[in-house]
Amino acid sequence: MCRHVDKGIIFDMDNTLLKSRIDFAEMKRAIFRLLIEHEMWATVAAVEKEGMHGAVLEKDAVEVLDELRQRCRLYILTNNARAAAREALQETGIAHYFAEIVAREQMAELKPSPSGVHYILRRHPEWPVSAWTMVGDSWIDGKAAQDAAVRFLAYQGKPHEMKKRGVYPAATVSGLRELLAFC
Repeated sequence: MCRHVDKGIIFDMDNTLLKSRIDFAEMKRAIFRLLIEHEMWATVAAVEKEGMHGAVLEKDAVEVLDELRQRCRLYILTNNARAAAREALQETGIAHYFAEIVAREQMAELKPSPSGVHYILRRHPEWPVSAWTMVGDSWIDGKAAQDAAVRFLAYQGKPHEMKKRGVYPAATVSGLRELLAFC
């Protein structure tokens, strides 16, 4: 499907492609309640799935993904559970754009660790690191990309927060359509 298979883009999911409504306060309470029973990740996944129901796409997501998949191989990298991510991407009709959904189950450590980025890079060892771009809204996305030596584009990022955390995006975009100029 890709015209050029020598480039890739790694997208964060929450608040980059999807506007989710995960209740992080409820997640913390639920984890605290179940921590002793060692069911933490099952609880987190349940809260994530609930928060993903009814998620809506960011403006221009379909049009931008349609164009980008002609140029690059696309991946999702999320700290969410794979099942929750897959369900949200299928519900919003964009799952088919991605070569793979890489979730916390595939990572040795969660973002901001570069573990998930390295997992994806290993999929194409023939591509130089310079062929990759990561797009995300948070400093943890930027830190993961930066520590893997991958170019990072901040989507509606908070420059002050990123600078405070030592993350320096190649560019900050306010809308997904702006990505077309960089990828």
